[in-house]
Amino acid sequence: MRTRLLPLLIVLMAGVLLALGFPLAASLAASEQQRVVVDRLDDAARFAALAQFVSPTSPGTDERSTTLGGELASYHDVYDIRAGIFYRDNQSMAAAPEGWVVPYEGEGRRAFNESLLGRRSHDPPQVWPWQADARLIIASPVVRDGDVVAVVVTDSPTGQLRMRILRGWLLIFAGESLAMLVAVGAAFRLTGWVLRPVRVLDSVTHDIATGRMNSRVAATGGPPELRRLALSFNEMADNVEEALEQQRAFVADASHQLRNPLAALLLRIELLAMELPEGNEEIASVRTEGKRLSQVLDDLLDLALAEHTAAELRLTDVGALTAERVASWRPVADDKGVVLTAECGAVTAWADPVALSSALDAVIDNALKFTPAGEEVTVTAKVQPGGESVAVMVADHGPGLTDEELGRVGDRFWRSGRHQNVKGSGLGLSITRVLLTAGGGGIEFAPNEPHGLRVTVTVPRNRPVARPGDRWTPEERWPPEGR
Repeated sequence: MRTRLLPLLIVLMAGVLLALGFPLAASLAASEQQRVVVDRLDDAARFAALAQFVSPTSPGTDERSTTLGGELASYHDVYDIRAGIFYRDNQSMAAAPEGWVVPYEGEGRRAFNESLLGRRSHDPPQVWPWQADARLIIASPVVRDGDVVAVVVTDSPTGQLRMRILRGWLLIFAGESLAMLVAVGAAFRLTGWVLRPVRVLDSVTHDIATGRMNSRVAATGGPPELRRLALSFNEMADNVEEALEQQRAFVADASHQLRNPLAALLLRIELLAMELPEGNEEIASVRTEGKRLSQVLDDLLDLALAEHTAAELRLTDVGALTAERVASWRPVADDKGVVLTAECGAVTAWADPVALSSALDAVIDNALKFTPAGEEVTVTAKVQPGGESVAVMVADHGPGLTDEELGRVGDRFWRSGRHQNVKGSGLGLSITRVLLTAGGGGIEFAPNEPHGLRVTVTVPRNRPVARPGDRWTPEERWPPEGR
């Protein structure tokens, strides 16, 4: 959301600054030029006052004409501005440099003709910094006895004017750039302030979805609407957690309370069996179902305890632990005629040894249960590519599962329709997943070629970082050099 909101704010602020900057730049250029125009008009008015007393019959010969020519020459030498006084018939009264005449077309002719009407020329066109050959032409009438007898024309270079405009524009650009940087910084702060509660809410939602039911949103920042949303979310999370706790407590209590009546029932069945002939099929069936019910209750209690128990993570030699569990299950495999092999190197990871042992027991037991005699079950422990986690892969050569069954394996009480006659409650892999998830690990299922099932148990290799709501407390029990 930030990547969409920030460009929008930046574009809007840039548009506002540009909308203010262009008129300001144009106003600065017009102001600088107007100042030059006023100065030239004052100079032209002074020359017009001197030209009023020059005799029209003998220009250039009397003292006033000589003085006027000297003034124009000094003006040109000092300021490099061409200036001249011209009669209505374009004849020169005095000019500097000598021989300069009013052009017969263009801006100079327009200003000359306008002054012949008895008024000063209007403002010349705006000069811009990129117009290197632009000149500023100003004309003012010379009035004698109420008639326009001549026109004073000044033709100024615009180099200094363009430089002043350019310097002013650079200052405006610097100001606009600084304002844009401040605006971008404010936009980052604003979007961060607005979106921080959203990011926290998203993170807490993910935590709750992955089992960290104690996670809550700290409603301390952001707009009031988002703070109210955070409070509402916390209330919802409290209610959901309370409902789940009640459900878990009910499962644990029910499993625990049913064990004694079930044990008494099984005892009475055994007493009843003593009165019946040996090998009664009904008694054998009742015994089998009773044992299965007892196993289901034990698994339900284990599941409820697993969901409440916090993982105690420590740096664990996963390879040695896996080899130990494989050695424990090898007699079972030999008794069934299944070849159980292990490839376990010296790999370490952060895990709860008890939980990991229980998970490996459940996975290896499941593999041996469905692997026929003469086939092989391989257990491999190694670091996954990238070095972020350690994987223990248990691959069997049993019947395997279909794609649809792979999507459901690990669900509570789910068992494949082809394996209903195999001993089990359908809770073993569910308990395994809960135990691994509590410590930041996981379990995945995939087909094993050419047939069978491959189960991958993963645990983090790097020390996890505890967050509020985690069901485990990282505790470094081995020194770092113990890796």
